[in-house]
Amino acid sequence: MTEYEPTPEDRFTFGLWTVGNPGRDPFGHETRVPPSPVELVERLAELGAHGVNFHDDDLVPPGSTPAERNAIVTSFRAALDRTGLRVPMATTNLFSRPIFKEGAFTANDPDVRRAAIAKTLDAIDLGAELGAGIYVMWGGREGVEAEAAKDVQAALDRYAEAVNICCAYARDRGYDLRFALEPKPNEPRGDILLPTVGHALAFINELEWPDMVGLNPEFAHETMSGLSFNQAVAQTLWHDKLFHIDLNAQRSTTRTSASGARASRTRSSSCSCSRRRATPARCTSTRTPTAPRTPTGCGPSRRVACAPT
Repeated sequence: MTEYEPTPEDRFTFGLWTVGNPGRDPFGHETRVPPSPVELVERLAELGAHGVNFHDDDLVPPGSTPAERNAIVTSFRAALDRTGLRVPMATTNLFSRPIFKEGAFTANDPDVRRAAIAKTLDAIDLGAELGAGIYVMWGGREGVEAEAAKDVQAALDRYAEAVNICCAYARDRGYDLRFALEPKPNEPRGDILLPTVGHALAFINELEWPDMVGLNPEFAHETMSGLSFNQAVAQTLWHDKLFHIDLNAQRSTTRTSASGARASRTRSSSCSCSRRRATPARCTSTRTPTAPRTPTGCGPSRRVACAPT
C-alpha cells in the first residue's frame, strides 16, 4: 500500500451528490444516469472510503410515500451494514425546489420559512436514523440579488430562529447531534448570508445553544472570496468550532485537509472528515429555562428559550 492509498481509517466520506452527480453543469444538461445510493455505497467501500453523506433528497426522492421512504432507507441501511460504511453527516436540500427561490429559513414569505423548517426537521430524523452525528446547514438561497429585496437584520433574526428550532428539536428527541454552518459568499445567491467563517462564528454567538453549533469550512467556498482556507480552518479550530470539513478543489488538483487528513485528489467533488468533541454540548444560556416553543418559522426575532439539560 502506498502512502496515499485511502483506507477507512483516514475517515474520508463522500457526498451522494458528488459521486452520484448526473454529469450536468450550469451550461449543460445531464450526461449520464447516476448509480443508485446502494451502488454508490458498495463502490465507495471498494475504494477505501469511511462513509457517505447526503442531502435528504439525495437518498429519498421528493414525493416518496412513507412506504417508499421506508423501503429506500431499509435498503440503504443494509448496504451500510454489509460494507461497514458509516453516515457521519447529513444535510437538507433547501435550494433546488422553486419554493426556495427567494430563500428558505430567511424567505420573506412566512409559509416558505415554515416549509423549510418542517423539511429540515424531517431530514434531521432521517440523518439521526442512519447514525449521523453532524448536521450541516448550507444556506445557498439565504441572501439577496438586490439590496432592496430583504431586510438583512430581519433575515438574520429568522436564520437564528430556524437554527434554534432545529437545536431544540434535536434536544427534545434526544439525538446526539451537532450542527455545522457552511459559509459561502455567493452561488447560487448573488450575496449569501454568513459568507465567511468570520461571519458564521459571530452569528453562532447569538444563538440559544451556541455549543451545539459549529462550522463546516469548505475549501472552494473560502477561496472564492480570495481568503486563505488555512487561516479559516485555523481560526475555526481556535474557537473549537471545527465540527466538520469539506474539501472541494473545483478542478483537478491535489488538496490537503488542514485538519490533518491525507491529501485527496478530487474533481468538483467534496470529501470530508468529522471531528467529534469528547464532551457533549451543554446549554450556556443564562436565561431562565423554559420549555421550547412550538416551531413557527416566522420571526422577526422569536428565539427558542433554553430548556433544562
